[in-house]
Amino acid sequence: MNSFRPIRPLIAGNWKMCASRAQLAELKGINEAAACTAAEVVVCPPFPLIHAARRMARGVAVGAQDCHHETEGAYTGSVSAIMLHEVGARYVIVGHSERRALGEGDALVKAKAAAALGAGLKPIVCVGESADDRAAGRAIGVISAQLEASVPAAMAPEKIVVAYEPIWAIGSGRTPTAGEIAEVHATIRRALLRCYGPAAAMIRILYGGSVTPDNARAICAIPGVDGLLVGRCSLTARDFVQVIEAAAACPAVLNAAAA
Repeated sequence: MNSFRPIRPLIAGNWKMCASRAQLAELKGINEAAACTAAEVVVCPPFPLIHAARRMARGVAVGAQDCHHETEGAYTGSVSAIMLHEVGARYVIVGHSERRALGEGDALVKAKAAAALGAGLKPIVCVGESADDRAAGRAIGVISAQLEASVPAAMAPEKIVVAYEPIWAIGSGRTPTAGEIAEVHATIRRALLRCYGPAAAMIRILYGGSVTPDNARAICAIPGVDGLLVGRCSLTARDFVQVIEAAAACPAVLNAAAA
């Protein structure tokens, strides 16, 4: 069972490039579920929907899926962390494997996370291993190195969130075993403690990768899991509410309710 820490677990939905304005109607059901859980619920729609989502959200935080590492400049097509904050975002995902696959390295992810913190956003820094890394027994070393190179210097560590997303699990319908998830989350915690010292105990570590209503409760019950980063199943209130409700019965959430 997760040990007691007075933190509020986080359930975040990443809508990716899958939503139109009509999708915002799903927020009604998500709002209702968020009001009934001790967990914090976040929805990360595409950039054009952030402002409208923020106006419709009730008890649900709104995040973005990426940001530029500079505050302004001649970066056609890019969006700064400051702009995101101004339109109502409070979180931003950085270093997602789908971004890393386009060539983003640890140094850029670190710069984006620092930019987010500087703009008043909370970065969700993603790390994870490939199928080859897992098969070769390199997962723990890869994740440790990736994390330590991707988190910014000691500035408001309590505002940082880390998400473990094994690349091979995203959208595949496969998830690591409970033991593998626990091992990685413990590894991430140790790496954060090396980076930030005792303050790292309050950093939330999420699991992401083929999270569904059927496995959410079991994953949240794994020691060291402080919430979930959900992809496809966050696109509809029907599925995302089931994930939120499943997570609500797990130790980390119950501990938060008792704090």
